[in-house]
Amino acid sequence: MADPTAAEAAVLSAVDQAWATDRLARLVAVPSVGGTAAEVEVQHLVGDWLDELGCDVDRWPIDLAAAAAAPDAPGQEVLREEAWGIVGTLPGLDDGDPALVFCGHTDVVPPGDQEKWDGDPFVPRIEGGELHGRGACDMKGGLVSALAALAAIRSAGVRLARPVAVHAVSGEEDGGLGAWATLARGHRGDACVIPEPTAGSITTAAAGALTFRLRVHGAAAHAAMRDRGVSAVELFAALHADLLDLEAQRQLGADPRFGEARYPFGLSIGTVHAGDWASTVPDLLVAEGRYGVRLGEPVAAAKQAFTDRVDAFCAAHPWLAAHPVEVEWTGGSYASGELPPGSALLPEVHTALADAGSGPVPERAVAAGTDLRLYTAAGIPTLHYGPGDLHLAHAPAERVPLAEVVTAARAFALLTLRRCGVA
Repeated sequence: MADPTAAEAAVLSAVDQAWATDRLARLVAVPSVGGTAAEVEVQHLVGDWLDELGCDVDRWPIDLAAAAAAPDAPGQEVLREEAWGIVGTLPGLDDGDPALVFCGHTDVVPPGDQEKWDGDPFVPRIEGGELHGRGACDMKGGLVSALAALAAIRSAGVRLARPVAVHAVSGEEDGGLGAWATLARGHRGDACVIPEPTAGSITTAAAGALTFRLRVHGAAAHAAMRDRGVSAVELFAALHADLLDLEAQRQLGADPRFGEARYPFGLSIGTVHAGDWASTVPDLLVAEGRYGVRLGEPVAAAKQAFTDRVDAFCAAHPWLAAHPVEVEWTGGSYASGELPPGSALLPEVHTALADAGSGPVPERAVAAGTDLRLYTAAGIPTLHYGPGDLHLAHAPAERVPLAEVVTAARAFALLTLRRCGVA
């Protein structure tokens, strides 16, 4: 690292691991599963902290009816009675849009079978320098890194020339409602960092993902004479094999940033429901799944490729030609997204990480749909860098190394000073 400026040295010294650990533990202790009251509770908690950090805080109830009807809304997979947007802006000497935005989501997925956890998933515990609990990695740890950077700037008494903002959003796990509503409200910035867990890399592209439902129609019969019926289960098994062939074709020529990922644009069946009696040939099967969108591929084109494949399979099948499978697009709709080539944000983050004490940081793409695509679609250069490993997200072993939370906070503090300037 080149000799830091006085402001940089003061801010780096002010990054407080104890503060970050306390805030992260308090966030994890809120069971903010999407669609629950705690999803709203945690948003207001972050809003209170942003207020304490000297930010101008914008809190507003998201109009769920308008979000459901808007043609560009990303969709939802859970029912909500209310949702809130929270944006905290640390003022600069000059007015105008923030020079930098950090966007972090506060919602988490359900913990699943709690017997598979070593303890209560919403009672944070520290072991081996890592904080364990649902949401620690995805992505409350990254959000706390951004907050800790702002806390260090305030503690060091540094005044920024231009504002920096934190967008605390909900609903990321089921479509991106919070980020969509935040952008729709007019919050913008020159560039954005989303501190999702990136396992020591910088993520500059994210594949898209769509949720689908298939309805497969057979013909019921007594199981003792199953040849007189047509099993929807057997029909689906044949269709599924064909869809896996489609999946394989769509992986060809994937961007090298996906590295060794086998299915950057994967197709996965998540739920299957069929039949209503054990000794009856099932006449209906309903399956739901997730279908990847290739980088740069329009969502409409991705959908068309899927439905064309299902239609072609049905047309060639003796039963399904007359009883075609119904395809429905449901839930969240994630387009792909990418940091524009040549953006100054990438080398700036690389430099900030190096100066914060990080080792070499490779550039990667992620196979998961994220809020990145909403910010890049709004013309805001955006990338991911954050503590933790995405492989631990949504799992009973979810945890985040506290040292990585601190390293990210140090890098975010330097990036803020350099992008926003010191007054």
